[in-house]
Amino acid sequence: MTDLVIRTLDESDAHLFDALPDPLGASEAHRTTHHRPEWKRVALRDGKVVARGAWWGGPDDSEPLNINWFDVAEGEEEAGAELLRSAPWQVDLEFNLPAGWRDHPAVRAAADTTFAAARKAGYELLVERCLYRWTPDCGLPERPGRLVFEPEPDDAVFFDALRRIHSVTLDAHALKAIKEGGIDQAAQEEMDFFHWCPSPREWWQIARTPEGEPVGIHIPGRNQTAPIIGFIGVLPEQRGNGYAYDLLVECTHFLVEQGAEFISGATDRGNFPMAANFAKAGHPVVRERIDFHIPGVTP
Repeated sequence: MTDLVIRTLDESDAHLFDALPDPLGASEAHRTTHHRPEWKRVALRDGKVVARGAWWGGPDDSEPLNINWFDVAEGEEEAGAELLRSAPWQVDLEFNLPAGWRDHPAVRAAADTTFAAARKAGYELLVERCLYRWTPDCGLPERPGRLVFEPEPDDAVFFDALRRIHSVTLDAHALKAIKEGGIDQAAQEEMDFFHWCPSPREWWQIARTPEGEPVGIHIPGRNQTAPIIGFIGVLPEQRGNGYAYDLLVECTHFLVEQGAEFISGATDRGNFPMAANFAKAGHPVVRERIDFHIPGVTP
């Protein structure tokens, strides 16, 4: 086998990134995503692209936050692994796959090859997630009317709520943060993400009963490409009352009132209660995401 050449691209050779077939449908998943040419890398053998990766970050980020496009040609797992190992950025890796991808042999084979390359580079599976996309055709769910929602300008109130919510969380990313640095780290990572989003801070809301008892929080947001269900969380002492559904419905209504023509959302596949809430609220699964990380490395 001939030697492997790994190149970081620029404007002059950015076209090389498109030279590999796309069985995982990444081009569809990222049709509105902006990838900087200098954060794209390819592996070539005999001048042919056999692996590629696109690192991604927001417009104001000096370093990429993750790899959200990575695939390899059949039989080129080692080339893909070397592409990842030799990169100057060691960040989380996510695969955005078609819904029901395991039922399609060609897609599953390509995914298995790419996952094998990631594992060779030291990555391990963190979690599988369901990705949702609400549109007006789905219908706007009726507000249950059980809770009162209002903005809260004090970050400390949200930080405290996040600490309490994450004390009983099912979310794999939060559990990873708790393992690394405790409840405070998990809460702070959420806060940092919400502040990173370009949507207004004034959108964040506290939910209470009509009697004034705190129930939880919902954070409508907008990332770099879409309006999003940023966060839905019920306080531990209020669980068992179905309030997560109320929060999700309110978050959906809020974003529509801000002009959203579609809304993206996500939850871990293993979070069956939240998945049921998305289904009940008319948010269909449109894709699946597989998140990998390097154990012991904090991006």
